[in-house]
Amino acid sequence: MSTITATTVSEYELVSGLEIHVQLNTNTKIFSADSAAFGADPNEHISPVSLALPGALPKLNQQVVAKAIKMGLALNCTINQTNFFDRKNYFYADLPKGYQITQDNLPICQNGFLEVILSNGEVKRIGINRIHLEEDAGKSLHDQDDKYSFVDLNRAGVPLIEIVTEPDIRSAEEASALLTEMRKRVRHLDVSDGNMEEGSLRCDANISIRPVGATAFGTRCEVKNLNSIRNVRRAMDFEFNRQVELVNAGGQVVQSTLNFDADKGTTSPMRSKEMANDYRYFPDPDLAPLVISDEWLNKLKAEMPALPREISQQLVNDYGFNLTEATLLAEDAALLAYFNAALTAVKQQKSLLNWLVGPIRALLNEREIQITGYAVSPQQLAEVINLTDDKKITQQAALQQLLPALEQAPETDVLALTKTLNLLIEDDNDALGDFVDQVLLKYEAQVAAYKKGKKGVLGLFVGEVMKMAKGKADPQKVNALVQEKLS
Repeated sequence: MSTITATTVSEYELVSGLEIHVQLNTNTKIFSADSAAFGADPNEHISPVSLALPGALPKLNQQVVAKAIKMGLALNCTINQTNFFDRKNYFYADLPKGYQITQDNLPICQNGFLEVILSNGEVKRIGINRIHLEEDAGKSLHDQDDKYSFVDLNRAGVPLIEIVTEPDIRSAEEASALLTEMRKRVRHLDVSDGNMEEGSLRCDANISIRPVGATAFGTRCEVKNLNSIRNVRRAMDFEFNRQVELVNAGGQVVQSTLNFDADKGTTSPMRSKEMANDYRYFPDPDLAPLVISDEWLNKLKAEMPALPREISQQLVNDYGFNLTEATLLAEDAALLAYFNAALTAVKQQKSLLNWLVGPIRALLNEREIQITGYAVSPQQLAEVINLTDDKKITQQAALQQLLPALEQAPETDVLALTKTLNLLIEDDNDALGDFVDQVLLKYEAQVAAYKKGKKGVLGLFVGEVMKMAKGKADPQKVNALVQEKLS
């Protein structure tokens, strides 16, 4: 093959659309009462329906439909109030019926869009062709035995929505931004946990190239089952360069389905690409048409929460927060609920935000828990913040002593516990003055250095005074007192 160069690459543009499979977080499967929970022993969550035994009939889970509609509304889609289920026929060991129940010609949602913000600040609109409902297949296990493959049907019948974008994506960055935003939305709407590692959100990428300025689409290849945003970027970059190199050498791209090797960062053919007629779609005779009433649709619209971008802008407008901080809060629904619960009890809203997106968020990340698992209540945290802002306790004492004590005794009164722990700042100027005198006497050499312009030693003096005061002093007050003594 010929050598690929930057000039060669710049002659082509990437054209891509994504097929995003989102596993809905309902308690039961889409057409049966089997549990849809992740992590059970193999073939524990099965029944005659998921095993496709003769005479077993599907019954639609209403919550699945509600979650699909919410996702459609969040992606600016038209909701088809009459839609149908179809059978997609193909044989695979982990597909017990020999067909998958899905939606073909008339899906539940169509013609939407999602806007994403790129690293350069550009806003890119990516069209959403459709969202359709379908059931998941089971799972084949090829690494359990040297001679045999095993089949686990726990996942068979788990509810999915498939979100199909238009071929509007022109870079791996755009694909990454789209998936990131999509994961935020499914979590915010409580449609799915969006966990790509567990397969709750996974993606197939259709990738083609065409000369810059061309309008006709090239031959596409589909990279299957990408399970991380990083792998989507890597697969897209590799496949773009592979196709450019192939065409540059006089070859032709063959429409095919590809596997991505995450260890090597390369794609390889799985099979030639199936066409729609290969699946012999036809309406499922066991499921009646799905009719969504005006009343129910209006109820779901009324229940739709504000989306993160709207919330963050409102936080900026209402409280003067900067957009970065507001976005961190808006994108975590549980943290936002905690903020709102503490808001009425805290004196300074900006302090509450700083604590939540700063030390509290760091603590949660370190423990790998959500704010819902934090023992300190919103009202208690608000009281701690108020004590700190009122200079009655230092932030260090609050973080290192008071909050851990509150976690151990969550019903305790905050001020009473602060007094019990002897954490209240003492405003005894004479005592602080004595501490400052002792520290400056102890560090005569550093005092001389300070007076010659070495201002960095000021922190040493303040730190030593704070130690002598056992943390029960206002650092700013100590700082001012030390500078006063030195002058």
